[in-house]
Amino acid sequence: MKQTMLKLSAVAAAAMLLASPLAAKKIRWKLAETWPSTLTPLASPPAKLAAWMKEMSNGEFIIKVEGKEKHKAPLGILDMVKGGQYQMGHSGSYYWKGKDINTVWFCTVPFGMTPSEQYAWFYYGNGKKYMKEVYDKFGVYNYPGGNTGNQMGGWFRKEIKTVDDLKGLKMRIPGLAGEVMAKLGVNVTNIPAGELYTALDRGTIDALEWVGPGMDIKMGFYKVAKYYYTGWHEPASEMQFLVNKKAFDKLPKKYQTMLEVGMKAAAMDMYIENFAASVDAWQKMKKEHPEIQVKTFPLPVLKALKKAADEVYDEYAAKNPKFKEIRDDYFSYMKKAREWSMMSQYYYLQMSKELGITK
Repeated sequence: MKQTMLKLSAVAAAAMLLASPLAAKKIRWKLAETWPSTLTPLASPPAKLAAWMKEMSNGEFIIKVEGKEKHKAPLGILDMVKGGQYQMGHSGSYYWKGKDINTVWFCTVPFGMTPSEQYAWFYYGNGKKYMKEVYDKFGVYNYPGGNTGNQMGGWFRKEIKTVDDLKGLKMRIPGLAGEVMAKLGVNVTNIPAGELYTALDRGTIDALEWVGPGMDIKMGFYKVAKYYYTGWHEPASEMQFLVNKKAFDKLPKKYQTMLEVGMKAAAMDMYIENFAASVDAWQKMKKEHPEIQVKTFPLPVLKALKKAADEVYDEYAAKNPKFKEIRDDYFSYMKKAREWSMMSQYYYLQMSKELGITK
């Protein structure tokens, strides 16, 4: 009887152990990011997501984050996640326009939506549906991964007064914006981040766009180019989390939910972090470098850029039905969202200026 009771106790203990979190299969994932692991705020979302997943899972779900200094393939993230070398990636969707031009819509496009408008389209419009359709063929899921907000139009060594001033200009500007600039005679190039300052300083390029004060201050561009133009080309640059579809689908439902919520929180946190960084960086820059001149491109230049952007969109739409479908949906949503943006944000800011609350 005693031996039977001992056996039953042992069985019960084993059953309890198997049912406990301690007996759950530990998950070990790797995430590759396009950026160096120290380049905040771009590198912030993966690091924060990894920390949150570890804490929320009691150490059962560990994500090892590797920056480009480790894997040496900053523009190979999609392929590495697709192939299963990494279960996750963090990058920018418009880097894959050579694989599928439709990926640009999930980062940002010239004269497109603001971050609030774009997030609304992602989550409550058709953005999420289109993201799945475009990325399904790669065998990965795509999630918003953090926004830089409206990026500045770039640092220029000379003032841009007319469209003719753009002709022959050598400029680093990627994505569709580069194609738009090229239509106006700009010699577009894409130089690695680590070489940008030297290229601008030595005159290899005449201008470049990076992000905004929060990140630009680290690069020192203001030391060699005093004209700082406001943006038109990347009004809501959204980074992305890529997740290997097979790996995600194998996860227990609770971890799938945990991961999706964590990615969403990390994305919003980056947007806030970058905004705060730019607030502080701009105060420092204008105080220590009063020679910086903030400019907006003259209206004739902006009209020429808009016309060129429409031409680029039309050219892609003519040969790619999916591009046309997403473009029409994107700008249709922007049109109705912009009415609320004007009512809720623009007029308030305008009123604040008129009352002297802000300059």
